[in-house]
Amino acid sequence: MPWLWLAGAIAAEVAATVSLKFTGGFTRPLPSALVVVFYGTAFYLLSQALSRGMALGVAYGVWAASGVALLALIGALFLGESLTWVQIGGVLLVIGGVLALEMGGQAGHA
Repeated sequence: MPWLWLAGAIAAEVAATVSLKFTGGFTRPLPSALVVVFYGTAFYLLSQALSRGMALGVAYGVWAASGVALLALIGALFLGESLTWVQIGGVLLVIGGVLALEMGGQAGHA
């Protein structure tokens, strides 16, 4: 069940960061308010995942790596941002690092 809370935290964090792009330096009220609401929601949901037994390193690693990957994809597909092969390789390395963190934690409990 903590994974569902984490998935919600990731979705809220991605929504907050995309909203941040549209704030105009916090001069536009609606996107600025969405940033505050979505980031608040993201941290609340992340805290729920942690309080339900998810390890901090795993939770934060998955949260950060997923956010990086999703935002790079959203930026490239919908916001006209570039995504080079080098950047794709970097995202894959981040994801690989998080997977190693998760698998290393499971091996320690076997």
